[in-house]
Amino acid sequence: MVNIVTNFPLISALAAIIIAQVIKVPIHLIATREFAPGLVFGTGSMPSSHSAAVCALTTAVGISNGVSSVPFAIAFVFSIITMFDASGIRREAGEHAVVLNMLVKDFQTFRAEASDWHNKGEYEKRAELKTLLGHKPIEVFVGALTGIAIAFLVYPLYQ
Repeated sequence: MVNIVTNFPLISALAAIIIAQVIKVPIHLIATREFAPGLVFGTGSMPSSHSAAVCALTTAVGISNGVSSVPFAIAFVFSIITMFDASGIRREAGEHAVVLNMLVKDFQTFRAEASDWHNKGEYEKRAELKTLLGHKPIEVFVGALTGIAIAFLVYPLYQ
């Protein structure tokens, strides 16, 4: 356990995840005037904790091992793939979920008008798909900057 606590890149990445998740709530409150504490445990929103984590990890590896090292190269490529996925594939899945949820609601309305839908059991009704899966490019960018900053802030603790 002691070895884990002394692992600067790991602690930087974990701190970045926690900080990025926690600051989503005040950022959302400022942007929308809506208090949404559930964002701490959810996906999506500003900033991207995925980007913050991988950029904190990559930055910490770069600080520890140098930017010409093999571990830095691995972490850097891992970061690019993760951020691309966060802003691309996962975001598209969220967009698809929005459309599918609208189709389900439209179908349920149609069924309600055509039959006695409200008397059916909950097991016969469908749950909505999660729509906040991925990130907008700006959320990924701010998450990346958050992670880089956190790695530099954590670094002095390991000197």
